[in-house]
Amino acid sequence: MKSAFFITGTDTNVGKTWTTIALMRCLQMQGLSAVGMKPVAAGCEWHDGILKNSDALLMQQYASVPLEYRQINPYAFEAAISPHLACGGVDVSVDVVSDGFTRLQQRADVVLVEGAGGWYSPMSGVLDNAGLAQALRLPVILVVGVRLGCINHARLTISAISQSDLLCAGWIAVQIDQAMPGFDGNLAYLREFIDAPLLGILPFSAAGDFELLAAKLSLPNWQKVDVNQKK
Repeated sequence: MKSAFFITGTDTNVGKTWTTIALMRCLQMQGLSAVGMKPVAAGCEWHDGILKNSDALLMQQYASVPLEYRQINPYAFEAAISPHLACGGVDVSVDVVSDGFTRLQQRADVVLVEGAGGWYSPMSGVLDNAGLAQALRLPVILVVGVRLGCINHARLTISAISQSDLLCAGWIAVQIDQAMPGFDGNLAYLREFIDAPLLGILPFSAAGDFELLAAKLSLPNWQKVDVNQKK
């Protein structure tokens, strides 16, 4: 059985991409093939005549199988602003993303689809992350950037995922503020009030040591998780 998950965050810049790569490496260490997909990305730069996103390039680098860039990131926009503004009126088609996702499923055991921003952040004028996850019918992994305000953001996001009738397959804590006071206390509170498995605690990292980060994750047998499973 193929597995796939939608990776969302409590906000932007909470470590979704590094967490996605760490998940890919952890799965690969378990003997599974894993690829990442970033359907919509803003803040892209020109490389070889096409716009490319640095996060999507990392996914391409760490994919278990060789993939063309557009297979990972079908919608790339140049302006480093919210995608619904950066797209300039371009229609982000759920059908295009879904078709690309289905093709990736044929290439790997596990596909990780990374959203843009938080759960309700817009990807275009009419589509947000929640809508895309619902359209793909994917269980969700929540990345919680542990910083001031994260408890409220995490509980609100978990509630929103539940209201979307999707399964939260787990959450991952990321220490994005190295000097945050009360980190352990905040983490303990989150563990008590998030009704989903804690899959790992990723320490602060100034550079992407994905082998180290992967070692901090503890994953179930995701080959047995139905991609159409709901809560």
